[in-house]
Amino acid sequence: MSEPVVPAAAPPVIPPLPPVAPPVLAEVVRSGFVEGRHRGSLVLLAADGTVDLALGDVTSPVFPRSSNKPMQAAGVLRAGLELSGERLALAAASHSGEPFHRELVAAMLREHGLTEADLQCPPDLPLDGEERETYLASGAVRSRIAMNCSGKHTAMLAASLHRGWPLKTYLDPSHPLQQLIHGVVEEASGERVTATATDGCGAPLLSLSLTGLARAYRTFVLSPPTTPERRVADAMRAHPEYVAGTHRHDTWLMRDLPGALSKMGAEAVQALALPDGRALAFKIEDGAPRALRPVLGRALGLMGVDGAVAERIGAVPVLGGGREVGEIRAVF
Repeated sequence: MSEPVVPAAAPPVIPPLPPVAPPVLAEVVRSGFVEGRHRGSLVLLAADGTVDLALGDVTSPVFPRSSNKPMQAAGVLRAGLELSGERLALAAASHSGEPFHRELVAAMLREHGLTEADLQCPPDLPLDGEERETYLASGAVRSRIAMNCSGKHTAMLAASLHRGWPLKTYLDPSHPLQQLIHGVVEEASGERVTATATDGCGAPLLSLSLTGLARAYRTFVLSPPTTPERRVADAMRAHPEYVAGTHRHDTWLMRDLPGALSKMGAEAVQALALPDGRALAFKIEDGAPRALRPVLGRALGLMGVDGAVAERIGAVPVLGGGREVGEIRAVF
């Protein structure tokens, strides 16, 4: 008589490991007490393009937001639009909405037979706090020209007009201009775009890893001078006040550190490349922009950048009663 067959025991169910939180990159210190922490991921590239330091997840896709703007401006040049100097810098800008920004956007629209009504970025107030107060006090209201992406949108419209491409659909991901930009992003970063979304200004938003983003900025500063990529980098570095604004750290950095290419993006993204090919990119996990400068300052220090420049960028005081009672400091 045969022995009864005993069913094999089912293998144990092993639950998946919880996701690993990125490391703390910055702390908020008030009166000696740590009241908040900002986590994030950061990558530093050496001059030869190899990874010098990686903290957190630097290989998964993120949305670089406005840190993609140099690549969008290069796409406009690839379309054949002739832009240079301040106009090209403004095409890659998240401008503060100061008078000189608004005046140049208006001039560019006129030069190409366009009007503010052609812009499809949303009406907004100036990004700079002081300028916003002055703007509102003058009785001005939200406008598309005051919106920080208006230079980029003007350049996209002008490029489409130059090529005879549709103006009404210039923000559609399938539009020929957006396809050109898609190609620039993938070529400069050396990786495929795996996610596409709509940015705050309405333009297509293409994902990259932080490593790919740093690599793209490295590509821009090392490309030959006549290429669209290098032309954008040179215009941004020559006219940083048009890329950002009078009170913005990207402007200070490109002024104080000759040859540096720097651009922040919403949700606390930052990318930068030095003229010798060293580069960085990082993202603060909770999207808090107040952590950008301390993290950037520390990263610059690790890259061997002049201490005075790194300290100026990284110094962010915490106020209490109108006076300094602490700081936001990097902790990596």
